[in-house]
Amino acid sequence: MTKRTAAPFRADHVGSLLRTPALQQARAKRAKGEIDAAQLKEIEDREIEKIIRKQEEIGLQLATDGEFRRSWWHFDFFRNLEGIEFYFTDKGIKFHGVDTKAESVRTVGKVGFRGHPHIEHFKFVKDHTRVAAKMTIPAPGVVHFRQGRVSISKQVYPELDAFFDDLAQAYKKAVQAFYDAGCRYLQLDDTTWAMMCDAAERQHSRERGDDPDKLPKIYARMIATAIKDRPADMVVTMHSCRGNFRSTWIAEGGYEPVAEVMFNETPLDGYFLEYDSERSGGFEPLRFFPKGKKQLVLGLVTSKSGRLEPKDEIKRRIDEATKYVALDQICLSPQCGFASTEEGNILAEDEQWAKLRMIVELADEVWG
Repeated sequence: MTKRTAAPFRADHVGSLLRTPALQQARAKRAKGEIDAAQLKEIEDREIEKIIRKQEEIGLQLATDGEFRRSWWHFDFFRNLEGIEFYFTDKGIKFHGVDTKAESVRTVGKVGFRGHPHIEHFKFVKDHTRVAAKMTIPAPGVVHFRQGRVSISKQVYPELDAFFDDLAQAYKKAVQAFYDAGCRYLQLDDTTWAMMCDAAERQHSRERGDDPDKLPKIYARMIATAIKDRPADMVVTMHSCRGNFRSTWIAEGGYEPVAEVMFNETPLDGYFLEYDSERSGGFEPLRFFPKGKKQLVLGLVTSKSGRLEPKDEIKRRIDEATKYVALDQICLSPQCGFASTEEGNILAEDEQWAKLRMIVELADEVWG
């Protein structure tokens, strides 16, 4: 068994990192009008350079910007697509015991892509790292699932098929734009698949006027359209998430309802799956994982608390997963990012880095 030289790597991570105190203070000052956008960018640049160095120092083969320029993991991307509008809502997204900021997006025009601020965000990472520069963006299905039909203008899209087609084409242009900027490792962050494994979320979907039994194939088609023509040297992975805000979650349930479609109808190179708690179910759905080149990245280390898992416990679970997937097709990561929103999860920065360092050590111990 050897160390992987291609993404996803044996020791990987989902993308977002805890915002540093300097960055948090700068964003607060910007919100109050005490500094301008250029001054905020200077601080963002400096803090991102620091975390890039840190990722390299602990032995990771990839680096992200920690999503330091974002408030949300998804809305900051969506709001810069054509036809999608950011707005303030009556209430935030409900997690277990906590609500997010009261903000969301809706579709008010024909969806399209004509450039995006995230392209420059990626270029900064690429220009400042010696390892693989990884970019994370939300998956196309996320635009639709939680907001549902009510968030999509019926005047613009009387039929949802046209909306899904336009969204897929917009993403196809985005994928090419990132490639042209030098991106060779792109990740789609996706809450839809895990949400469709939760009975309560499936019911909410029906109440929004959608059919959760049909959505997996629709979302799979959008992903396939978006990435099928990507150049051969571009790796595209997907992270499946059950919700991650201030160390809480939304969905529960194993991958059984969606595994076959997710693994076999999306032409992705790798899948980051959450397996840090009983909420994720067992490894049995991995029997649908295709043998061959695709990689399974097991999220066995939680980003929701500072407790450092015993190494033997992680090794035992990797061994359990090999009943369904060959060890050579497995990698290791945290189950999610450490800060899906700028508020971040409830753990300390040194605990975050300790977890990532342990993942690097475990990868060396398990795969050599």
